[in-house]
Amino acid sequence: MDIIVENLTKKYGAQKAVDNISFRVKTGEVLGFLGPNGAGKTTTMKAITTYLLPNAGDIRVGQFSIHQHADQIKRHIGYLPENNPLYQEMPVIDYLKHVAELQGIEKSKIRNRILEMVRVCGLEGEKHKQIGELSKGYKQRVGLAQALIHDPEVLILDEPTAGLDPNQIVEIRELIKKIGKEKTVILSSHILAEVEATCDRILIISKGKIVADGTSEDLRKRAHGREILKVTIEDSEPNDIFKALQSLTTIEVVDFIRQEKQSFEIQSKENQSSRRNIFNLCVDNGWTLTGMTVIETKLEDIFRELTMN
Repeated sequence: MDIIVENLTKKYGAQKAVDNISFRVKTGEVLGFLGPNGAGKTTTMKAITTYLLPNAGDIRVGQFSIHQHADQIKRHIGYLPENNPLYQEMPVIDYLKHVAELQGIEKSKIRNRILEMVRVCGLEGEKHKQIGELSKGYKQRVGLAQALIHDPEVLILDEPTAGLDPNQIVEIRELIKKIGKEKTVILSSHILAEVEATCDRILIISKGKIVADGTSEDLRKRAHGREILKVTIEDSEPNDIFKALQSLTTIEVVDFIRQEKQSFEIQSKENQSSRRNIFNLCVDNGWTLTGMTVIETKLEDIFRELTMN
């Protein structure tokens, strides 16, 4: 079930939390919704789940519009909000039974759905404990279980690993990736490693506007648009190598790398690659090419560049 967001705007007083954004999430895709705190992520997710209405624009979940079919949309969506509100005094099993009844699951199917969620979310050893007794990681698992119990086609997860330790984070990520093979998933985070490890595609929002949309590889290419290489060449004077590299027609910039006497950082001209030319240069001059690696722009740098303006 696809999600289509069209010209979405939401204001709080004079402040635009979301400013005329549009995007689409396809069935079976895990979209990482990335942005600094206050960028508009949670507002957008609440609009998708029909918890609030926008000032302008529309959202369609499958064939349903949030303006005309809010009740139908809720039946197709599983939602894990950032603060994960749970009934702390209830045992896990009782809580999941309560949620199943609220979601209108047939009584004859509730027991099997609970058992399935306990299995899928790894709650077997905790199912009879009160929720208040659980660790943060297991509470997040219960939150996922309640979001999944009615077998929704769409899953909306707002900061699903917030406050977890590293082992719990890995476990929740693997669970989300497994679930995402069958459902449409939007996962919000301000943690870069989170979205890169879990998501098929990344959408970056800043000050209510979308500033980037693509895979992590797409975003890196967009960031510098040019091939950047670290090259190490021996068997000649560094200055001679430097001048020879500068003469290659595909190279725009050559620079020495400090504290590495025979190494150079090379930036190719836009939409060109210098790797073959560098290799041939070394062969022609009898130089030893001991290293040539592509320098990738870090996702952290891209995020900072896009969200600090």
